[in-house]
Amino acid sequence: MTTVLATRAARRRVAVFSTLIAVTLALMALSSTPFILELQRGVGFAFRPIQGAVDSVAATVSETIAAISKIDRLRRDNEALRGENERLRNLNARLDAVREENDQLTALLQLRSGLEFETVAARIIARDSSEFRRIVTLDRGTDDGLATGDVVIAAGGALAGRIVDIGPTFARVQLINDTESTVIGLLSSNSSTGDVVGQLGGVLVMRDIDATEDVPIGDEVVTAGLELAGGVRSPYPKGLLLGQIVDVQSDPNAVVQTAYLEAAADLEKLAYVLVITDYEGGLPPPGEPTDVVEPDGSPTGGEAPSASPGPSDALP
Repeated sequence: MTTVLATRAARRRVAVFSTLIAVTLALMALSSTPFILELQRGVGFAFRPIQGAVDSVAATVSETIAAISKIDRLRRDNEALRGENERLRNLNARLDAVREENDQLTALLQLRSGLEFETVAARIIARDSSEFRRIVTLDRGTDDGLATGDVVIAAGGALAGRIVDIGPTFARVQLINDTESTVIGLLSSNSSTGDVVGQLGGVLVMRDIDATEDVPIGDEVVTAGLELAGGVRSPYPKGLLLGQIVDVQSDPNAVVQTAYLEAAADLEKLAYVLVITDYEGGLPPPGEPTDVVEPDGSPTGGEAPSASPGPSDALP
């Protein structure tokens, strides 16, 4: 029984195989006939627009996929470049800050070699720039030989301010653009004097200049260093640069005029300064002989008066 079934299955396979061969031969024979060839050409011509459209769509899809891939790659590259640019900007900013500090240190070293005073170099570690105050904190204090009232200068011999508060390791400096700062200034061109005070906006104001004096634009203003009657010394040495005249306001009916100065030191960007430690301003120590001016103009020896110094150029 099993043998019979196997024989029948083999016969069916042979029959199917033979049929497929016959059909294939028949199709091959028919495909080479003129009618079939003409039919193939007709069908190909009829479907050519569709085939072109399909090819165009396929090409468009392929190009779109390639474009999307390229855009994604460009986006990643742009993000990487943006991050690198940000890093380089930060590095350049740090380098600029280091370069500026190095320039200030170099200028201060050159200035120190030409000064007649003893100085201590200090770094600004904090700023208190409120609406009216301009105070900076130094990293030096009484442990370094500093004291209240010491004069602080910047590169080029420009006056920066004076120490108004101090501790063992710090000192607070009132800058000359502080609204409570007052310095007697002197015009380089004609030695006219006036009170240089700070104001909002950073520009210094030189008040109470004699109205008869010519105040040229661009003229430099330095500390007057005036010594008053009674042996009251100026809190600032003479000749420290304050700034340059940028504008003048005068009234024909007034006896004084006002000038505006651009500060010689960039007070908002100071990083390092020199503190003069051996200049003594204000009233001399008690018991020290002074030259008190008598009413007839002749000096005479005596003790330092107990009266307070004038408000414009005295110790705070």
